Amino acid sequence: MWDLASGKLLRSITDAHPPGTAILHIKFTDDPTLAICNDSGGSVFELSFKRVMGVRTCESRCLFSGSKGEVCCIEPLHAKVELRDHPITQYSLLAMASLTKILVIGLKPSLKVWMTFPYGRMDPSSVPLLAWHFVAVQNAVNPMLAFCRGDVVHFLLVKRDDTGAIHVTKQRQLHLHYDLINFTWINSRTAVLLDSVEKLHVIDRQTQEELETIEISEVQLVYNSSHFKSLATGGNVSEALALVGEKACYQSISSCGGQIFYLGTKSVHVMTLRSWRERVDHLLKQERLTDALALAWSFYEGKAKAVVGLSGDTSKRKAVIADRMVEILLHYADRTLKKCPDQGKIQVMEQHFQDVVPVIVDYCLLLQRTDLLFNQIYDKMSENSVAKGIFLECLEPYILSDKLMGITAQVMKDLLLHFQDKNRLENLEACIVHMDITSLDIQQVVLLCWENHLYDAMIYVYNSGMNDFISPMEKLFKVIAPPLNAGKSLTDEQVVMGNKLLVYISCCLAGRAYPLGDIPEDLVPLVKNQVFEFLIRLHSTEGSVDEEVYPYVRTLLHFDTREFLNVLALTFEDFKNDKQAVEYQQRIVDILLKVMVENSDFTPSQVGCLFTFLARQLAKPNNTLFVNRTLFDQVLEFLCSPDDDSRHSERQQVLLELLQAGGIVQFEESRLIQMAEKAEFYQICEFMYERELRYDKIIGCYLHDPVRKEEVFNYIHNILSMPGYSAEEKQSVWQKALEHIEELLLVSPCKAADLVAIHFSEQIESIITNLQDQSLLFWFLRSLLDPREGINQDLIHLPPCITEQFIELLCQYSPDQVLETLKVLEYCRLEETIQITQKHQLHEASSYLLEKKGDIHGAFLVMLERLQSKLLMLTQDDENSTELPLLENIEDTLMKTIALCRRNSHNLDQQQREALWFPLLEAMMSPQKLSGSSHPVLHSDSLKSLTMQVLNNMAAFIALPSILQRILQDPVYGKGKLGEIQGLVLGMLDTFNYEQTLLETTTNLLNHDLHWSLCNLRASVTRGLTPKQDYCCICLQQYKRRQETTDEIIVFSCGHLYHSLCLLSKECGMVTKGLMRWMCYKCNSSNKGGKLSENFLELKKGSGASVAQTSSESLLDPQQIQAFDQLCRLNRGTSRLALLTELSRGHGSEKHGLLSVSHGDPATSSVFQNENFQLHLAPPPLAED
Repeated sequence: MWDLASGKLLRSITDAHPPGTAILHIKFTDDPTLAICNDSGGSVFELSFKRVMGVRTCESRCLFSGSKGEVCCIEPLHAKVELRDHPITQYSLLAMASLTKILVIGLKPSLKVWMTFPYGRMDPSSVPLLAWHFVAVQNAVNPMLAFCRGDVVHFLLVKRDDTGAIHVTKQRQLHLHYDLINFTWINSRTAVLLDSVEKLHVIDRQTQEELETIEISEVQLVYNSSHFKSLATGGNVSEALALVGEKACYQSISSCGGQIFYLGTKSVHVMTLRSWRERVDHLLKQERLTDALALAWSFYEGKAKAVVGLSGDTSKRKAVIADRMVEILLHYADRTLKKCPDQGKIQVMEQHFQDVVPVIVDYCLLLQRTDLLFNQIYDKMSENSVAKGIFLECLEPYILSDKLMGITAQVMKDLLLHFQDKNRLENLEACIVHMDITSLDIQQVVLLCWENHLYDAMIYVYNSGMNDFISPMEKLFKVIAPPLNAGKSLTDEQVVMGNKLLVYISCCLAGRAYPLGDIPEDLVPLVKNQVFEFLIRLHSTEGSVDEEVYPYVRTLLHFDTREFLNVLALTFEDFKNDKQAVEYQQRIVDILLKVMVENSDFTPSQVGCLFTFLARQLAKPNNTLFVNRTLFDQVLEFLCSPDDDSRHSERQQVLLELLQAGGIVQFEESRLIQMAEKAEFYQICEFMYERELRYDKIIGCYLHDPVRKEEVFNYIHNILSMPGYSAEEKQSVWQKALEHIEELLLVSPCKAADLVAIHFSEQIESIITNLQDQSLLFWFLRSLLDPREGINQDLIHLPPCITEQFIELLCQYSPDQVLETLKVLEYCRLEETIQITQKHQLHEASSYLLEKKGDIHGAFLVMLERLQSKLLMLTQDDENSTELPLLENIEDTLMKTIALCRRNSHNLDQQQREALWFPLLEAMMSPQKLSGSSHPVLHSDSLKSLTMQVLNNMAAFIALPSILQRILQDPVYGKGKLGEIQGLVLGMLDTFNYEQTLLETTTNLLNHDLHWSLCNLRASVTRGLTPKQDYCCICLQQYKRRQETTDEIIVFSCGHLYHSLCLLSKECGMVTKGLMRWMCYKCNSSNKGGKLSENFLELKKGSGASVAQTSSESLLDPQQIQAFDQLCRLNRGTSRLALLTELSRGHGSEKHGLLSVSHGDPATSSVFQNENFQLHLAPPPLAED
């Protein structure tokens, strides 16, 4: 023990700990007479220093024995001088970390354990770390203990309650992606962590954000491995402690007063946090001015981390930081101007300033230093014209967002001129209406606005600067009134002005400022009165002698009647109890009537808008307006004039809106209906009939209205099916619809049929009887009976005669669709329908019906007759005629006949099949028989091709010898030469050769697949087995143990190993035919849910295919089966065997001679009978001589 002041040795302590162990830690507590030491045996001792009669003594007491767990890290709680009076310091707390847990004990007033915290299994090479620090949590300062081992830091808050007890609570954990070897507090919010690859990480405790990372490998840190391994005393330490010592550096790192000292092999390094000024200056030295300003602003807002060097209250700290930021901004402005590129394109200079100037403007406004922005910085920027322009443009977004209201007059003047020079007038206008009017030169702005048509800005200046709300209206009226009075169309710009005028009037009457904000409350009544007085002026101030009265109202009505009336309607909503406002309201209504009714230059739509507006006002419960009722009668006469066909729909819509707005009370209803019918205003009639609940009359309105005819079906359906209507009303509508059924069919047969099926299913027969128009009847029956039309057939139940009537009409009007319709019709009598189709000579339809009836031969004869007639036509044609359409027709008929034969052949015997196929073959060969050498039949090649198709198809059902015999017995071919039938015979032989090659190839593939499977199986079951572990999977004991005489080792192909007695105990072995058969316990229990007994039960019954396979020569045991299953899993995929099995799947086959042919339906039989299946295999090569 040394005195550091004098360098004098005070005492040597020889009995502080057991001999043979090394000291790992020795640390003083806040009491200078009390120290703690920790040795390599894992024990902790308390050293108490005393001085009696001038003699220095030391007493040692064991606090923790290494036999209960090796402690390798201790940390007493130290308090700063200002915290020495903290109530928790009297306990002299000590934290200890062993390899399995943490302990917090109190040394005073008596030894006591306050907390034990086991931390579970960790990486055995990781280093336990402890660190105390006083932190402020919930307005109280208490010690916090940081503990880490590995990559997770635990924070434990220690508190003392009123009773004197100490409580330890867990705080938020810090999860890292690296292992720590040191944890050091640098202040209450910041910690410095050192990871296992010697990287320093600065961490903010509250946010757990990593602020900085530094590589310190050049320090060459000293590790304490020799002490932990106790090399000086013979290395008598445990393996666990020696492993921890590989990365231990407890004594090489120490912290004091915000500094951390690192001991290297050649030097000592000191780490400390920079003050806030140093951090800013460091960025400035690197010329990272934007980053420096951002960092300073984070200090200003109080959001920065690890802040050092700022003291005092918030306002004082902000003032200090703001002064420094002002210095940086001025420096930034000077540097920007100096580093401006002197040469190059103007775009380069603009980009240079655009990168810098917005930053300066932004921070000046954040600091609320507009004086700095518009004086010193603006003066600097004005030295460069490009910088000045960029500066002025940067102000725009702040002005538009109302963050910058007060601008000096000089800057505002420059801003106006700059935008004017750049022709960015819209931006200029947007800025003006957000500016403080006192900063504007009103005369300059008004002149600028009027010259450049900036009406919003002009209105804003007049209103805000001079409280003049009338002059802007006068100026706008002067622009739009002359062309409107002259009947000319307005330009786009004039339309925009007119819309602005309407919005401006609306804002003034509603107490809102234009284009944004509110009019001062004391001016609102005055402004309303001024605007009303202006609108109802008899003449304009500069009007000519022949000017019509009320020019302003007239102009607005001509510009947009509906919108002007909407403005007045919104204004009238605000008139409650204001007597003067009510007078204005009546006055302006009278003027509107005088202007519009007494003039003929307004359209019906405009007049209708006025009376709709009046009707809405009159319908209000608190209405005070008076309008002469005769005016409404005049409007009705005007709108319903039958002599005027122009704008019919417009006049009807206007009148409808008028009635819906409440104007119906102004008319006599009977006269209104009479006039509407006369004018053909069917929507008006519907509106009136609906009021009178005369719903049946509305059907006529829909039927007579060419625009809405199709809507009648929905209307009838809704009335008849929806609730809310009486039985009498529904009956009247039902009867009316029945009377007009023919008209409904003319509108839409499909919709009419749907309506009839739902609501008139009992009257269908009478409707059909009464329909005289056969064409209309056909379309009605088609929509009703054809399921493809979408009508639910369950709703209708008609006698068969109706269906036959429909088929009769279908044969007349649409014979091409008879066959397709018969296929989907659900109810029809076959005999009667066959008679109808035969009557109209529809052969395909007749054949289909005969086949459906079961008369296959009859159906075939119909198709054969049709085919023969077409072939006869072909042979009788002129020699020069090509007749391609006829050939295509013959081919189509032949394909349908072949399909008929194929569909039915598998249900017939041999004789019946020959009765189908041979006449068909004869029919195709007969045209070729008639041909002679001197008179060749046209298209003989096409006929031969078609004949080969017949032969190819009949070969699937008729034996090949029978076909050849029939051909050779034919009188023509029998007497002729072989060359005449050579093509037919060679074609059949090619088919035979093809199918023989296909059969041989299939056999080879099957044999190859079988051989491959058996080879793999044999290789699998004869391969040596390697166990996955060296212990039994049931008893978990080594298989090398001393075995009993009857105990054997069983190894399965899956790698699991067992004792035979253990398997028997789990019922996994059984004697079969004198041989013991085993099953893997783990595999079968996991795959079968542990139901081994069920497997063996199945095996005894002979159905245990999952356990074993039986054969005539050998029996596979369970492990062989398991190996085979594993092999199947490894080679999972479609084998050629499976592919061929799928290809050859069919319903059955019959053998005729050498051919094996499937007799299935073409839709479901094998692909070998599918003509589209193309597998071209070469025949075996011929042996050369």
